[in-house]
Amino acid sequence: MTAQPTKAPTAMLLAAGFGKRMRPLTDHTPKPLIPVLGKPLIEYAIERLVNAGISNLVINLAHLGEQIREHLGNGERFGATIQYSEESQPLETAGGISKALPLLGDAPFLVVNGDVWCDFDFARWVNNPLPENCPGRLLMVPNPPHNPEGDFGIDEGLLSGTTKPRFTFAGISYLRPEILTGYPKARECYGLGEVFAYNEDKMQAEVYDGDWCDVGTPERLNKLEERLRGNA
Repeated sequence: MTAQPTKAPTAMLLAAGFGKRMRPLTDHTPKPLIPVLGKPLIEYAIERLVNAGISNLVINLAHLGEQIREHLGNGERFGATIQYSEESQPLETAGGISKALPLLGDAPFLVVNGDVWCDFDFARWVNNPLPENCPGRLLMVPNPPHNPEGDFGIDEGLLSGTTKPRFTFAGISYLRPEILTGYPKARECYGLGEVFAYNEDKMQAEVYDGDWCDVGTPERLNKLEERLRGNA
């Protein structure tokens, strides 16, 4: 019997935050549209997703969100289909995803922070679906200078709050909708960190040693551009 090809998941890009640490750059430009070597940051993630066969995208909007919609449109020029989830005020990471669940569907989906630059190959996860009893999978990275204590440890491939060393969440995850719909403290505005902590010892986690940057401040943006110029 011929194996059926793996169906690519939907991906959500988180793009609704204020980007306060990036001010004054984000006073008039949403952080996902801040250019890195002349290309808006969010476009790097979109292109990597599409290259991995993931073309059904959802993007949440709040702060200066219309600029994002106007720039990206329906996604056709990227080879993607983009739907938007609008928030009157940013609902944080988990709140934003919860609001977008009707667009994401019932199957596991990818989540990518719109302010992260990473050369991770999403096809690795497309070709390695979540086990039936697993609520999600996190990509972790070695701790950067701005987060020296890390977020979680990893124990035999599962997320752990006690195991050391600890690593930093990369802002990239693969989640079942039930991780949010079944969370007992779900509310309109809340973050993913507490959801992950609640699901310790159940979620998969892996460390990525490739190129990654949380473009959270102008200084980090400058360092990323310097590094990428060196690789050009």
